[in-house]
Amino acid sequence: MEPHDDQVAGEVLHGRGWRKAFTVTEMVDQWASLVGTVENGYEDFIDEYTNDLYSRNWLHEAWVLLPGHMLVTWNQRIQELDDRFRAATAFDDGQALSQFHRISQFDPDDMWWWRRHPRILVGDLGRALRSAGAVDLSPSP
Repeated sequence: MEPHDDQVAGEVLHGRGWRKAFTVTEMVDQWASLVGTVENGYEDFIDEYTNDLYSRNWLHEAWVLLPGHMLVTWNQRIQELDDRFRAATAFDDGQALSQFHRISQFDPDDMWWWRRHPRILVGDLGRALRSAGAVDLSPSP
C-alpha cells in the first residue's frame, strides 16, 4: 500500500467538511476502539457516543473514494468490526438514539449503525438511552 493512498480519501473528505484529513488507518482504529468499548460497556456521554459513531460514517464515505487495492486491504477488517458491533448492540431502528441525535438524515440500510444501541447500558450513555426507551440486554452474570 502506498502511504499516499491512505491519505487521499481523507483529503477529499476534509474538503467536504470533515474537521481534518484523517487517514483510513486512523478511522479504522477509531472504529475498532469504539467497538471494543461498546462490547465492554460504553459509559461516556451520549454526545461522545454519537461523535464516535461518525468514525464509521467516515469509513462509509471514504469507501467510494478508495482505489481497489485499498478496499481489498481493509474490507475484511471492517467486516469483522461491523460484525462485532452488531453483536454488541441491539436493533431498535434508531428509536432511542434519535431522541438525542438527528439520524433521519442517514440512510437506514447504508448507515445501519445509527439504528442500534449498545446491549450493555452503563454510565451516562446507559442512563440517557434507558430514558429514551432502550432496554439493557447485557448477559446475566
